[in-house]
Amino acid sequence: MKYAKAQDVLPEEILKIIQKYVDGKYLYIPRKNENHKSWGEKSGIKSVLKIRNAEIYKKYIKGTTVYKLTQEYYLSEKSIRRIISQQKHLHS
Repeated sequence: MKYAKAQDVLPEEILKIIQKYVDGKYLYIPRKNENHKSWGEKSGIKSVLKIRNAEIYKKYIKGTTVYKLTQEYYLSEKSIRRIISQQKHLHS
């Protein structure tokens, strides 16, 4: 997250009001609900993981063992089984 100086973005009257409550402290202002992005949307990791998980499921369906998938993707057996289970529900 990039910080912005309050004096650069807020009108002077608003800055003075805020200073009454949080003079010299850091203040986090959350995004409006309509501007909120879910986890991984901004970085693109969400779509990367979606593709990876689909690949894992396809390989599993074609006969690749869970153990081999753990070695290939550097994930635990529990993670591979969770991905397979999630993908099964998506494709059923």
